[in-house]
Amino acid sequence: MHVRAVITWLAIFPLVAIAMTAIAPVSADWPPVLRAFVLTLVVVPLAVYLVVPALLKGYARLALRRR
Repeated sequence: MHVRAVITWLAIFPLVAIAMTAIAPVSADWPPVLRAFVLTLVVVPLAVYLVVPALLKGYARLALRRR
């Protein structure tokens, strides 16, 4: 199994869903590229620096317990 890919998806999907919902009221009239830019400006750093490392740490703990 490609653990890193699954963990990254588990981090990205909820962040994108939450961020899309949060910016929807103010970004309804924005061009799609601007919406995507703002969304990724928030989601990518959160995922890379906070969420993915936390999920990887949790996975490592879980993997150690299984051994």
